[in-house]
Amino acid sequence: MDSVVQSPLPPASVLSPSILSFLNNKLRTDHNLSQAPTLLSELQALCGDLDQALIDLNRSLGSSLLAYASVSDRAHGFLSLIDSQLTGLESSTRSRSSDGEGGVEKILGEELPALAKEVARVESVRTYAETALKLQTMIGDIEDAVSSTMKKNSWKHSLKQNSEELRLVAIKTLKLTEDMLTSVTKTHPQWAHLVSAVDHRVDRALAILRPQAIADHRALLTSLGWPPPLSSTPDSGRSNDVQNPLFTMQGDLKDQYCENFFALCSLQELQRRRKSRQLEGYNRELALYQPLWVIEELVNPIALASQRHFSKWIDKPEFIFALVYKITRDYVDSMDELLQPLVDEAMLTGYSCREEWISGMVSSLSTYLAKEIFPKYAQPDEDGVMGAQEQAKISWLHLVDLMISFDKRIKSLIEHSGILLSFEDDGNFVKASSLNVFCDRPDWLDLWAEIELSDILDKLKLETADERNWTMKVQGAGLLSDAEDYKAPAISSAFLRCLSSVVDRCRSLPRISMRSRFLRLAGGPIIHKFLDCLLFRCQEAEGLTALTDNDALIKVANSINAARYFESVLKEWCEDVFFLEIGSNQYDQSGMSVGEHDNVDPVEGLESGIFYKDIVKLEEFRTEWAEKISVVIMRGFDAQCRDYVKNRRQWQEKGEDGWTVSKYLVGALDYLQGKVSVVEVNLNAVDFVGVWRSLAGGIDQLFFNGILMSSAKFHDGGVERFGRDLEVLFGAFGAWCLRPEGFFPRVSEGLKLLKIGEEELQNSLAGETWMKEKGIRHLSVAEAEKIVKSRVFTS
Repeated sequence: MDSVVQSPLPPASVLSPSILSFLNNKLRTDHNLSQAPTLLSELQALCGDLDQALIDLNRSLGSSLLAYASVSDRAHGFLSLIDSQLTGLESSTRSRSSDGEGGVEKILGEELPALAKEVARVESVRTYAETALKLQTMIGDIEDAVSSTMKKNSWKHSLKQNSEELRLVAIKTLKLTEDMLTSVTKTHPQWAHLVSAVDHRVDRALAILRPQAIADHRALLTSLGWPPPLSSTPDSGRSNDVQNPLFTMQGDLKDQYCENFFALCSLQELQRRRKSRQLEGYNRELALYQPLWVIEELVNPIALASQRHFSKWIDKPEFIFALVYKITRDYVDSMDELLQPLVDEAMLTGYSCREEWISGMVSSLSTYLAKEIFPKYAQPDEDGVMGAQEQAKISWLHLVDLMISFDKRIKSLIEHSGILLSFEDDGNFVKASSLNVFCDRPDWLDLWAEIELSDILDKLKLETADERNWTMKVQGAGLLSDAEDYKAPAISSAFLRCLSSVVDRCRSLPRISMRSRFLRLAGGPIIHKFLDCLLFRCQEAEGLTALTDNDALIKVANSINAARYFESVLKEWCEDVFFLEIGSNQYDQSGMSVGEHDNVDPVEGLESGIFYKDIVKLEEFRTEWAEKISVVIMRGFDAQCRDYVKNRRQWQEKGEDGWTVSKYLVGALDYLQGKVSVVEVNLNAVDFVGVWRSLAGGIDQLFFNGILMSSAKFHDGGVERFGRDLEVLFGAFGAWCLRPEGFFPRVSEGLKLLKIGEEELQNSLAGETWMKEKGIRHLSVAEAEKIVKSRVFTS
């Protein structure tokens, strides 16, 4: 016991909680300490059992791994290492068995945790070996099934059905293998070499299985009579004489087709799962999508048969579109009723047979258009008869019209099944649009925009040359509900109709980037042409009469109205979802991040619109020419009242008998009312407000500087006279506001100072505080003092 007590023990801090708990339970009292040799024997027996279990497991693993050469070397290395370590542990345990109580603590503190770690490694090796054996067995079954399928296909036709059963067995085993690989990838990512080896062998099996299944499928379609003869298809409407081979197949042939169809769908679903696992962490949406294989096998032969007819109709493309639409429509119901249930049974999610059939037919048409039709239209024969270029433009626009009409009919076929195509889902829209030929050929899109623009500008030349379009107003319901309030000439509506037609054609394009490009190329120049026409007319009016006569004012007012109406329509369009998506695409193309996009001020959201720069130019045009109208009228008013402003003596005299206003001001006010009335009748209400307010500010400045600041002396009669003149002036503007004196703040406050009594002026000190008390807020202290000093009081 003394030797046990004196034997060094490891510190309690280095022992694990489980060992501490074990020691507390076994060595609680002195009596327990006396039983230490017994405990040691039990532990030695336990170690012996573990040794024997490990030896047995070693032998079992050795015999199993020798049977499978693919993993024998690696497993042998692990087991050899474990065997040597266990042997060393056994000899070490036996050599220390006589050391007494100190050996127990040594085993519990150091050697048992190491042993547990080795057992865990053995368990990991065992799991790896079992997984490798299962996968090896499955791969063997798959390869056997594929080999048997190939042999069966080389025998008699009566054995085909057995071959199909073997193929389904192989596909089922492939799915089980994929399930296990998915589990291994998630739970043991370090086993990448094992997964890669299995994937390699699976790929070899699929490289045989898929072409074989497709070949059998094509043979079945041929025996069914697919593709049906196109000559039996009626020219218009549906006919009961048209036989759909998918509906007429019966018996064993139908069973074989359905089994083969199901096998192909199952193979594609397996392929999607494999790609999804292999592309984990990447953008899988683009890589995972593939057209439905079984629908491709239906589309390809009928597309090839159709092209023999297409070659006869190069100069009559309307027949091509009619035939493709009719074939698509006549067989679309069979996709929903017969084939979709088989796709659903194969768990091939995300696919609609109806949509795939329609998309496949449209894609085949687009391919033919891109190869045979568009190259001829894009490069017309310049050595032909006169007008070949114009005829090519007409043919091009006619072809585009046919494509847009065809896409609308195709879209109705898709939506008939409840699938709604939106601009947010560009993928579906591209597949179901014949206009996707422009996706790969942006030069053709540019050519289309150029032709479209040329045709529109030719039409607008006639509209702009007709003077009645510049004088006649937009009548009835225009593009805005309150179109008549803008007093816009009919020419603005003509330009907007042309721009709207470009927008409508742009909506048919399948990608947002294409719509944005087309709208900039074909729509932007229309707006620029409109602005050029407005500017030319205004400059012409200004150059001839300097806007002094009423006809010139009316011409400029009509141009401003046209710009206001056009601008309002563009702003309303920019609030539409269609244009908002185009605006967001501009942010994406400019490289702006999502965070930067979110920080855009909502008030400035219009800046992202495709028409923002054009709207700004229209606003600048309106502002500039409305200001010119104000300046011209103000210049005339100044000339008319020059004698009135320069006559300082009148403020020292009483007013003329029988006159309520100074006679020198009458002509100026008459001129002002005449011009403003013309502008009011012909200019829209919004811009007219800016004109008369600008006039009010100019007259206020003119009278203040020319009369109140001219050092003229105001007697009592002069103050009364000046007050009556201002009342008449305010009355001229009273038709457009309730308090016109508010728009003449400086002369109004100057008159208020002139009306203050002599006693009050003598007892008050003109300063900022006194001015605020009197409501003088638009004059400086110096200006107020000058006005007060110009007041002359007579007893």
